[in-house]
Amino acid sequence: MRSAPLRFNHPPLSGMSEGTNMVMGSSEDGTDISQDDKGTTEETPEDAILLRQTSVNLVPFIGQRFASQDAAYEFYCSFAKQCGFSIRRHRTRGKDGVGRGVTRRDFTCHRGGYPQMKLSEDGKMQRNRKSSRCGCQAYMRIVKRADFDVPEWRVTGFSNIHNHEMFKLNEAHLLPPSCTMSPDDKSRICIFAKAGMSVRQMLRLMELEKGVKLGCLPFTEIDVRNLLLSFRNVNQDNDAIDLIAMCKKLKDEDHNFKYDFKIDCNNRLEHIAWSYASSVRLYEAFGDAVVFDTTHHLDAYDMWLGIWVGVDNHGMTCFFSCVLLREENMESFSWALKAFVNFMNGKAPQTILTDQNMWLKEAIANEMPDTKHAFCIWHIISKFSDWFSILLGSCYDDWKAEFLRLYNLESVQDFEEGWSEMVEKYELHANKHITSLYAFRSFWALSFLRNYFFGGTMDIYQSGSITAFIQRFLSAQSRLDYFVEELADIVDFKPELPQKLHKVYLKTGSPIESHAASVLTPYAFGKFQEELVLAPQYASFPVDEYCFQVRHHTQISGGCKVIWDSCQGHISCSCSWFEYSGILCRHVLRVLSTNNCFQIPDNYLPIRWQCVSSSSSSRMHSEKIQLLESMASTLMAESVETEERLDVACEQISIVLSHIRDLPTQTRGESAYNCPSDSMILPEVEDSGGIANFTVENPDDPITLAKLKDRLPRVGVDISRKRRHHSGPCCGHFGHDASDCPMTRSDQMSGTTLGYL
Repeated sequence: MRSAPLRFNHPPLSGMSEGTNMVMGSSEDGTDISQDDKGTTEETPEDAILLRQTSVNLVPFIGQRFASQDAAYEFYCSFAKQCGFSIRRHRTRGKDGVGRGVTRRDFTCHRGGYPQMKLSEDGKMQRNRKSSRCGCQAYMRIVKRADFDVPEWRVTGFSNIHNHEMFKLNEAHLLPPSCTMSPDDKSRICIFAKAGMSVRQMLRLMELEKGVKLGCLPFTEIDVRNLLLSFRNVNQDNDAIDLIAMCKKLKDEDHNFKYDFKIDCNNRLEHIAWSYASSVRLYEAFGDAVVFDTTHHLDAYDMWLGIWVGVDNHGMTCFFSCVLLREENMESFSWALKAFVNFMNGKAPQTILTDQNMWLKEAIANEMPDTKHAFCIWHIISKFSDWFSILLGSCYDDWKAEFLRLYNLESVQDFEEGWSEMVEKYELHANKHITSLYAFRSFWALSFLRNYFFGGTMDIYQSGSITAFIQRFLSAQSRLDYFVEELADIVDFKPELPQKLHKVYLKTGSPIESHAASVLTPYAFGKFQEELVLAPQYASFPVDEYCFQVRHHTQISGGCKVIWDSCQGHISCSCSWFEYSGILCRHVLRVLSTNNCFQIPDNYLPIRWQCVSSSSSSRMHSEKIQLLESMASTLMAESVETEERLDVACEQISIVLSHIRDLPTQTRGESAYNCPSDSMILPEVEDSGGIANFTVENPDDPITLAKLKDRLPRVGVDISRKRRHHSGPCCGHFGHDASDCPMTRSDQMSGTTLGYL
């Protein structure tokens, strides 16, 4: 039962002066802050939040959420305009591109702080120019949070105390931060200019469209004229000709470069698309799941930019193609889709992700009938703060957590039931956004999409990587012909993977884990390892010869159904995780482990997640390395038993090392099977059973008797309690363990056997 709300007294929104008092603040760790990191915190009741946000004059409050810094800046600009002052960006915490990036941002009144005297070039103090700064303490602070893996900006500090007079409402809109022109306004001005309207006609029409008084637009006649002048400086016709000429030049230099364009009835460039040779090769390997982003507009050329990207086997974003469209309609999108499929030798993707553009949705249904179309979940979630934070107030976080739970459900029936309960609980029956989301639920809810392969493109955390990749394209030169060359440099640029991505770390020590580590890329192996680590938490119950019921140990009933036919090598799970991601799920791995299967069938190790070197020869190479590691571990365990065994082991290993050093080595810079030398090294794994870890710090150092004797057990310690007995393969073959392995028994460990390795 909801308690009686507290009443919140609002300050006046205009004519605020020194006597106006509104201070709220909370730091990232919950302590109170203000402009000087000190102040008081005032609780914001839910009803007061709704009253404040649904009123005409919106007031910032502690806990308010924004999708981005720019959204918060625009909101505070609107508030400042209503109050009669201007704002500017002030202090930040963090830096873009470094670590977590910017995590805190302060916006202050334009009269905050004090002027500072600066020395001129000749060392003299500059003359005392009059400044508007008078130490005003008004500010708003936002902090970046990442609840549920979705970054948001929250207001943690707010003060509206001013020590100066405010501007009148008809004057505030001319202050610099308020005197801005949105992308929509620029697009409208472009349309009006094409229709032959004068600047004054444009302004009057926009005043009528926005419902503002005469002269109250956030920009002036001079701003519009400057915009039109910048458009005239961009020669669209000549740039279009240069763009086509550049594409032809690239085609002459590289016959695998592909491009296509369309000229309208007025002999103007209508559409153009292109793709590079490296992009076509990448699409052959990783074009099963693609993202088509069409949310960016080039104002100077009045064209829409579409970019095709995907995710490679290392989890990195890769570029496929680019298109510029004159209009955003179904005809234009159909042309773009046809051109893309033609570039890729007639091969359409299995799945495609886009935003919620209905024209694009219809075009995909017509041009790619066999491709599964889905909406980018991160585009949807990024709008939640605008759609629901005001409406739900303090319940917003709980609702968002419930939405993400429904999004990840496996069963369609569970989703339908949970959705109805969620709508009923939060009273969202009449909300237009909820109605729209439910109408298109088959395009974004995982319970409807799990039977289709998306290759990680739908993961929320992957959105940041894809967005950052696309931003690199948008920062290219504005000249269209330069734009193609800039993109070519970006596409061909291959950043060196971090050293940590070259190495894998075993957590379970199971043969299945070692097998996966030798085949999959570190990125894919990390996904596999997440499932493998969770597999022991599940119980497996045989239902019949081929069917198993697998459920979490805390569940009494339910769970997933796993079908496994060991003879045919077929295995499937009702959760459809493998079909969706290409990685075996924890339920399947549990069944494999309980039925003594120590290797993953080849058809469940997709080529798109394997290392580039995962051919038959490299796989044999990996198996030999795995065999050598297993034998070395067994050799160490058996040799330290007695002094005699240790002497024999040292003598035979010295012979083998001498023979190996006499063999030729590969030249510097080469790598066996085109694979990084350290990518096949399995790091040491700490064993809770007590077996000592074995790490060769320098392979060129000879293994001396003294070094091995240092590893002898202390006198009086029962070595049998520290040895680990298992039924797993010790040499890559099954049917025996280390105690009776024909290749590792001490009486058969001859120099010939070791020389064979």
